[in-house]
Amino acid sequence: MPAFEITRDGAVAHLRLSRPEASNALDLSFWRDFGPALRALDATGEVRALVISGEGRNFCAGMDISVFSGAAILKTDTAAERQALHQAARELQDTLTMIERVRFPVIAAVHGACVGAGLDLVAACDLRLAATGAYFRIEEINIGMMADLGSLQRLPRILPEAVVRELAYLGTSLNAERAERLGLVNAVLPDPETLLAAALEMAQAIAAKAPLAISGSKAAVTYARDHTVAEGLEWVAVMQGSIWNTADILAAIQSRMTRTPAEFAPLAPHAGFGQAAD
Repeated sequence: MPAFEITRDGAVAHLRLSRPEASNALDLSFWRDFGPALRALDATGEVRALVISGEGRNFCAGMDISVFSGAAILKTDTAAERQALHQAARELQDTLTMIERVRFPVIAAVHGACVGAGLDLVAACDLRLAATGAYFRIEEINIGMMADLGSLQRLPRILPEAVVRELAYLGTSLNAERAERLGLVNAVLPDPETLLAAALEMAQAIAAKAPLAISGSKAAVTYARDHTVAEGLEWVAVMQGSIWNTADILAAIQSRMTRTPAEFAPLAPHAGFGQAAD
């Protein structure tokens, strides 16, 4: 069974984690397929927003134990084995970092448990919505290890540092209501069905905006997070000169004047090196 399924409704894509019997724990097929799937969506230039949700009772129970079963990366007796573990961790990190690299915003719709690698995943998303009863936890500390796929790096840019330290040291859960108060989630919805509808509605609203401006805004916010204000201002000035599109601006103004939906050209398709364009 695949780890996830992707559907499209126009410019909005929906990726559903599809292993409900395992609470959508992230198995080897997820780590193999997730990055290429996001790159493929981005390559079309047609996707303007992506929603990630989970089937069943929980959003994601973290890393599936099968990832570690018999894995050579668990051996760290020699320098070569430790180097292999380092490389494996970097590859897993790169899989989730792809969420930040694609040109469209990614919205996480979280219900039930979102723990361990599941929290690493949503920490990389642009926006997060949660259902009542959802909770977030850095599970790694409860099994004797340090989180290493992004939570400890991204959460301090979202949550107060003291709260991140609380989660990282105690392994306690952050419920949806407190997560909203602290800024981790944008809104709390009453149930999973309402949650998903709200996430898809948000995605459609994003998809109605000028794709170049949305893509540039995503890149600018991500860049600003990791740089000084001065560096961010210089970077965004260069970016604005790169993506300025008079046609999009005129279309947006006309849309406001006539109260009709604007028509924007999609982003240009692209193919990675060594890959043929469709």
